[in-house]
Amino acid sequence: MSTYKHGRKFTDDELIQAMKEHPMYGSTQLGRMFGVSESAIRDRKAKLARKGYSPNHDMTHTVPDGFKVKGVSTYYSHNGAVVGQWVKSSIDKERMHELMVESIHAMVDDLPRVSPCDSPIDYNAQLMAVYPLGDPHIGMLAWADECGESWDLKIAETVYCTMFDRVVRGTPSCEKAVIVNLGDFFHSDNIEAVTSRSGHHLDQDGRYAKMVQVGVKIIRQMIATALQHHKEVHVINCIGNHDDTGSLFLSILLQHVYQDEPRVHIDSTPAPFHYVRHGKVLVGAHHGHTCKMERLPGVMAADRSKDWGETEFRYWLTGHIHKSSVYKDELGGCSVESFRTLAAKDSFATYGGWRSGRNTQSIVYHKDYGEVDRHIVDIRQFMQLDEK
Repeated sequence: MSTYKHGRKFTDDELIQAMKEHPMYGSTQLGRMFGVSESAIRDRKAKLARKGYSPNHDMTHTVPDGFKVKGVSTYYSHNGAVVGQWVKSSIDKERMHELMVESIHAMVDDLPRVSPCDSPIDYNAQLMAVYPLGDPHIGMLAWADECGESWDLKIAETVYCTMFDRVVRGTPSCEKAVIVNLGDFFHSDNIEAVTSRSGHHLDQDGRYAKMVQVGVKIIRQMIATALQHHKEVHVINCIGNHDDTGSLFLSILLQHVYQDEPRVHIDSTPAPFHYVRHGKVLVGAHHGHTCKMERLPGVMAADRSKDWGETEFRYWLTGHIHKSSVYKDELGGCSVESFRTLAAKDSFATYGGWRSGRNTQSIVYHKDYGEVDRHIVDIRQFMQLDEK
């Protein structure tokens, strides 16, 4: 009879072996054996069934981790014996996501951590500064002859770091600052430079690893700049339609790097909607690709019902459409705003006729009075500075 250490993690193979050795045991007895609850055993059995293990139905061959059984055809002889079986599997997206998160945590475990630095002496505790980053598309490539302006990794690094420095310097020194990456921080989500949702081919500058290297460098420079001006810096990375995976690993990586810096707070929640509360102010952030503007006030009221009832000023920040647009829910007292990008047009936008201005900005919220100030820096100001 096999013995199992009480309360430790156990593998699928160990659970299968225990069920073979104790065929009369139910979930309660198996739970006692492994030191877990009955519901935990039931959940593991359900996952095993999705992977192809259900002895009562003559299914005993599991598929690899990250896959699930899509269909099983079993062939029986005239006396009921199994003579053949055909198993069809497909990718288990939920489990693949879990495996990806586990691998990202493992990869960043040995990365160096940033040491704490001194905060500004003077700051306004009544104010919160929010820096919305509208669709940065780091890694996008544009050719001037085709698109009207060149864009690549080198240009993106110079533009974003310089523009962010300028907008921070024009913003009051608030106690809290929130850098809100509104999604599509990275232009592509894989080596093939193809969108995972729609399969569109993208114009990408260089290799994927180079894009990641430059993107991480840009966001770390932004955090360093904000730390010189604010007491606390919070970072939100929304999931975009161009970087479902990239937004996830970026948050996990930053959380690890700034683990020893108490003034930096990274929101690593893999959720489509994020929220920040500041007194009577409630701010939500969403890329804008899965939920329309007019539905977002209702989402906020449902997700944060307590905060909704205690606040007076409610705002949604979105990206995705690369242009400035505002929707106001007068009855609910909530506004939804989309923000421009600083990136140039790519060939897709050029041929599709999409045009919009390009700027970056900060929004200052007072804990009792809502939005009280904005500082906007237009891309043309950067171009004039560059010419000088």
